Amino acid sequence: MINVLSLFSHQNLININSNNIANINSQNFEPKQANIENNLQVVSNKNDRLTLSNEIVNQIIIKDGFKAQITPIKTQETMTKTLLDIKA
Repeated sequence: MINVLSLFSHQNLININSNNIANINSQNFEPKQANIENNLQVVSNKNDRLTLSNEIVNQIIIKDGFKAQITPIKTQETMTKTLLDIKA
């Protein structure tokens, strides 16, 4: 369950990151810097130093976070399938 919550948190991060990229040249846009805290909640603050290069790097980090959370979910699914096959 913790991996699923983490996936939702990473989804929130990618949404904030994508919004920053989409509006980087918009007038009066206030970009946000987002982080995942201990309780898997996304905390965002105003980010005065928005650069496209930082946002691209953040996208790569978030992508790797998704991958890290998907592996245990797939493993659990495989183990559950194996147990059900044994039981049947």
